[in-house]
Amino acid sequence: MATEGTKFQVNYKLADGTLVNLYAATVQELETGLADLAMNATNIKATGTDLNTARVAGHPAPPTAESIADAFNATGVAAPQPASVNAAGGVHQCRHGEMAFRSGTSAKGPWKGYMCAAPKGAMDKCDTIWVR
Repeated sequence: MATEGTKFQVNYKLADGTLVNLYAATVQELETGLADLAMNATNIKATGTDLNTARVAGHPAPPTAESIADAFNATGVAAPQPASVNAAGGVHQCRHGEMAFRSGTSAKGPWKGYMCAAPKGAMDKCDTIWVR
């Protein structure tokens, strides 16, 4: 982490998203740090790969509100969301199933739209149908 004495900062972002940061107070520290990074580049890449593989393969997806409610035998108290009904009276569908109506307020103001049923982060998630 950069401190008050940091005069040099070098940041690398690997293809897999791994971040490597080098901080130095002197040119000599910077040169030594760069040499150390070069000697350990293979280990840094391998560790990033190992950690990413373990994260994806070894850990389940984050819990959903429903799974937490089930674990505690709880009942939700949120107001029901409007049905995903389109202008023709049908349900908004995508290749993943019924789209969910969502609304909120951002820095740009209120928004609302129908969201794809695919899990968050899915590569093939469908585009949102925005309501104007």
